[in-house]
Amino acid sequence: MRALDVGIIVLFLVGMPLLGVWIAGRQRSATDYFVSERRISWWVVCVSVVSAETSTLTVLSVPTIAYLGTSTFLALAFGYLIGRVVVSFVLLPKYVAGELITAYGFLGKRFGPGIQSTASVTFLVTRLLADGLRLFATAIPVKVVLAAYGVDASYWVIVAVLGVAMVAYSFLGGVRAVVWVDAIQMLWYVVGAVAVIAVLSGKLPDGWFSAAADAGKFQVIDPSLSALTSPYAIPTAFIGGAVLSMASHGADQLIVQRLMATKDVRAAQKALIGSGVVVILQFALFLFIGVMLWSFYKAAAPVKDLGLNNNDELFAHFIVNDMPSGLSGFVIAGILAAALSSSLGALASSTVTDVVQRVRRTPMTEAEVFRQGRLWTVAWAGLLIVCAGLFASLTRRGNPIVEQGLSIAGFTYGALLGAFLLGLLFRRARQFDAIVAFAVTVVVMAFVILGVKFVGPDATLAIDFSAAAPAQKIVSLAYPWYTPMGVLVTLVVGGLLSLRHKGELPPGVDEPVSAEAR
Repeated sequence: MRALDVGIIVLFLVGMPLLGVWIAGRQRSATDYFVSERRISWWVVCVSVVSAETSTLTVLSVPTIAYLGTSTFLALAFGYLIGRVVVSFVLLPKYVAGELITAYGFLGKRFGPGIQSTASVTFLVTRLLADGLRLFATAIPVKVVLAAYGVDASYWVIVAVLGVAMVAYSFLGGVRAVVWVDAIQMLWYVVGAVAVIAVLSGKLPDGWFSAAADAGKFQVIDPSLSALTSPYAIPTAFIGGAVLSMASHGADQLIVQRLMATKDVRAAQKALIGSGVVVILQFALFLFIGVMLWSFYKAAAPVKDLGLNNNDELFAHFIVNDMPSGLSGFVIAGILAAALSSSLGALASSTVTDVVQRVRRTPMTEAEVFRQGRLWTVAWAGLLIVCAGLFASLTRRGNPIVEQGLSIAGFTYGALLGAFLLGLLFRRARQFDAIVAFAVTVVVMAFVILGVKFVGPDATLAIDFSAAAPAQKIVSLAYPWYTPMGVLVTLVVGGLLSLRHKGELPPGVDEPVSAEAR
């Protein structure tokens, strides 16, 4: 690693927050701070959505998936696109036309403040864990870079520095700075990925592509995969991936906040559906890099053969040791770009709008909401740094880290999406029904994720909470099924409870209009 590379990385870390603040200008109100007064172009939001969901987990881990296996991960992206189309026409009109600040405002209008706060707190906890893991993943290439210079920096120090860079433009520039910086950063890491492909192309032997194809590295569809235990089997990827995307892009404030910054429903729909197409191309790009790395190293076990600490260091190892000076720093900066897409604005807006304003007995002025938004931006930045540091100390990295990140959402995404669908599908459901269904779903999913395992070659179902490894191989239910199962539990429990109610519909639900009346 050369001084030129370090200079590029430092320039990026300093320059990007300053650029975001300059683009955003002065924030004058809470609406401007949280949703940029709904005047950001749809294509900028589209790119920002992709950048927000990509993170270092994708940039580092997706190549590792192709390196160790095949390209079946791409099947998930097609499920993601299906889910976005559904969200675009079912949920987005409720958010944008209703001029809400957070997605959970819809639940407040439909059911009441209790379920709105419950959903918001659940989002806050889930996002803290997921983005803590994401920030930790960002520290991996930074640690590799510093090690090349003989500097043994701890993960705690690295995540603290990255956290400060992230909070700088989020605090000063609001969502407008976040969206524009996201868009610029996505272009940066995509160009970096293309540069990696160009360098690898000059280092690979003739016939590498045919050899990789013969080894099944480009296989996207694998009918032999188990639909219960493989996340990339066709039913799992298409159905589970679609419902997972409905939750992540329809019930997660991180994405919804960006979509609500557009001018109208149509613009938000174009941004969301367009992001699904871009994600497919992006996954294909990084999987292709993984195949090229497999052809370059020809190592079956990168941790053992290359002396790495974990599989997810593979891509960073190549960038630091085999990329030319200048390009290496540019690509590492691109990886950092994928991580510095800030969720702090979403966390702050949900905290202030859905929790603080519900707890206070007196309404907050516009100035107070604005001030509280900035205060909570800083508070969540501190919590995020602590969470990332704990992941660095405690996480077990046997699987690619991107799969761990997606699994975290399984505990709560089903309950979040299920609450929205309950309000849309069951007209007589009340707030009590929604809260009980929500709580039952979280408990059931915790049991499924932690205790339900499939044991042995015939994938026999077993219940196992023990930490000891059995003689036979045990695998969990494929993580894309977590969200559909959670949605089903929420709808069944909430729907059954709603049958108790007779007579008038709850406030906020209109009676259906008869054909005669029309």
